[in-house]
Amino acid sequence: MKILPVQVTAIESLGYTEKEARFLYLVATHSGYFVPRQFLAFAGLRRGRRMTYFWTKTQSKKHTRIRQMPNHETVYHLFSRKVYRQIGPENLLQRRRHEIEYIEARIAVLDFVLENPGFSYLETEAQKVAYFNGELTVGLQHLSSRTYQGGRIVEPTVRYFVDRFPMFFQDENSTAPVVTFTFIQGPEASLAAFVHHLHDYLPLFRKLREFRFLYLARLDTHFARARQLFHSLVTIPLEPNPSDDLFRYFAIRKAWDQRQYASLSEDDLIYRNLAQERFSSQRFEQFYHAWKVGRVAESHIRHQLTGSEIPHLAHFETQILKPYSPPQEVEEADP
Repeated sequence: MKILPVQVTAIESLGYTEKEARFLYLVATHSGYFVPRQFLAFAGLRRGRRMTYFWTKTQSKKHTRIRQMPNHETVYHLFSRKVYRQIGPENLLQRRRHEIEYIEARIAVLDFVLENPGFSYLETEAQKVAYFNGELTVGLQHLSSRTYQGGRIVEPTVRYFVDRFPMFFQDENSTAPVVTFTFIQGPEASLAAFVHHLHDYLPLFRKLREFRFLYLARLDTHFARARQLFHSLVTIPLEPNPSDDLFRYFAIRKAWDQRQYASLSEDDLIYRNLAQERFSSQRFEQFYHAWKVGRVAESHIRHQLTGSEIPHLAHFETQILKPYSPPQEVEEADP
């Protein structure tokens, strides 16, 4: 993580110490929200007068406001335009008020960034667009985007990568650095948001020869299902001809289901066993049963599984996202 001295100095000019300024820079850039334990861990402090002084200072300067969460946890929202103006983009979405689910996600993002300071992050929308559209020459139409409608005399605004999940390089100095995308699962039982996220990013994934994807959650409840969804919605569609393989599997499976054993060769049975795992997700089960009874046309399924023109290497990992905690505290509590 690279924080330019000029950015730290700019926030220090508002009346903060260097450590406070570095922390506020990370909050402004990655989350917009923080909780007391995150600052205490970052600063190496225990609760005491110095900690209270920091909270009081941010509020007396009207740089933060307090939000009480349903679990009674106190959350600080860094909303001041003065702070954001010091580091450049003063109209970041973090300045706005948000719903509880969004706030929880941003706190999780800050936990991840604080825990992984050695990564090289694409921090802002401009940096991400410059990398994919500029350096990799990926067309803007392939980037994750959202259009915000203006008024009667204001043109619509297109914003890119509005999810703001961490995006980084583990080894930027490599001759061929590989970008890592992330998704942070909230407390909800549904994986609908994850599915939508993958659909939104698939056009970009199609343009990358290699990338990593890290699925983060506080619990491992959805890890197996998330891996299956990624395989179904990303890995298979990025293969050269997934449709041909899928319909061969469907034909063999249908013959087996109808007990037409004589029509199947030993190679067919071997292929069926291999394809069973590859096409094991609920999505392909639904395709098969609809196709088998003629409820959906083959052309429709092929359209859903358009293959890729270039070879891809997609790495998928899951990881428990724990509250940030440094190895040890470096300062004692105030007397």
